[in-house]
Amino acid sequence: MFENIRSDLRAHAGDWAAQGFWAMVVYRFGRWRLTIRNRYLRKLVSIFYEIAFKIVQVVCGIEIHGDAVIGPGLAIDHSGGVVVSGYTRMGEGCRIRTGVVIGLADVDDPCAPRIGNNVDVGAGAKLLGRITIGDNVRVGANAVVITDIAADCIAVGIPAVARPRRQV
Repeated sequence: MFENIRSDLRAHAGDWAAQGFWAMVVYRFGRWRLTIRNRYLRKLVSIFYEIAFKIVQVVCGIEIHGDAVIGPGLAIDHSGGVVVSGYTRMGEGCRIRTGVVIGLADVDDPCAPRIGNNVDVGAGAKLLGRITIGDNVRVGANAVVITDIAADCIAVGIPAVARPRRQV
């Protein structure tokens, strides 16, 4: 847990006051509480987690469910309107911005996106449903991604269309 928190702090440029970092600390704590074997102690710690989760949700506008699996180094630029479903799987070194929703396309199909490493999601983008986003993908602002995106692409538009990234 602490190594992941250190990685998340580095992703936020060492800024302890970043609201995205606060959300990640609460998320990491929520994941850690699931490893507590004593069920009474786990329930007590879970109450504290639920309170902290709600505070971050209200104060920061960031909702990252503890059931999501997120690799180290997630950076959340600018708080507000960020929702990450509990079914999400996300790799290392990702970045998401304000207004991003990563979640279900249909409540009857509880499966959220699987996101690779080093994915950069632009402001207001929506990644929905049973999709896979490859490594090193950039998702443009306000894009709505409802199909798979191969690695090393840029996804733009509504619905998003994948284009290969130009090498600089």
